[in-house]
Amino acid sequence: MPDTFQLEIVTPEKMVVRDVAEEAQIPGKNGYLGIFPGHAPLITELAVGEISYRSGASTHHLAVAWGFAEVLPDKVTILAETAERPEEIDVKRAQEARQRAEELLKSGKTEVDYDRAEDALKRADTRLQVAQKKI
Repeated sequence: MPDTFQLEIVTPEKMVVRDVAEEAQIPGKNGYLGIFPGHAPLITELAVGEISYRSGASTHHLAVAWGFAEVLPDKVTILAETAERPEEIDVKRAQEARQRAEELLKSGKTEVDYDRAEDALKRADTRLQVAQKKI
């Protein structure tokens, strides 16, 4: 059995990651998935969350939002709407987005799309958590 797998993380704009990994954690629609070499094939929808993966002695983190992941025994391909490394995250913008989402959720207004506001809050929280993990 192999010790590593190929990991590719792609957004509509660019190839974000092309690396070899020993393990990865990805935010699936129904919870986080731990991926190791030789994993059974699967396709899953991504949720808003953090991807972490280990390559050699380094652990890498990315904030992702929505998309799909294809897991094969020797390759994981993630097609995400957005994927950001810690150094790419605008912390001030994420804090402002978090504040706006919280205000909408607390407003009590009937015209507020609460699902969308909750998604915005989760995305902002994830971005802030990943931003703290700068190497």
